[in-house]
Amino acid sequence: MIKKVYTSAAPEAIGPYSQAIICGNMLFTSGQIPINPASGDVDAEDINGQTTQVMKNIAAVLAEAGTSFDKVIKTTCFLSDMANFAAFNAIYAEYFTSKPARSCVAVKTLPKNVLVEVEVIAEI
Repeated sequence: MIKKVYTSAAPEAIGPYSQAIICGNMLFTSGQIPINPASGDVDAEDINGQTTQVMKNIAAVLAEAGTSFDKVIKTTCFLSDMANFAAFNAIYAEYFTSKPARSCVAVKTLPKNVLVEVEVIAEI
């Protein structure tokens, strides 16, 4: 069975996709960017603030699906500039203490010209 996940505590999808999908006992999130769901805007200009907002958005989607950061098994991280890698890692490590598998790549541009996007796969 496939179930769509939606929470108003994370940003609305900015395209034709769901915030996350549950399939069996697995959660697959769409990439979360640093949009503040209350304002609909990117509130922070630096990598620290943007990464923190992304983690809050991921936390909201995980909670809505009935899971948590401890159950994340894989992340895919996108940075607009690898010069931000160390700062991103410092905040990422505060949330993903279970150290899931991860890919982290630099991309030319992200939606709304943000600095970071993260998607996760988690067990429910």
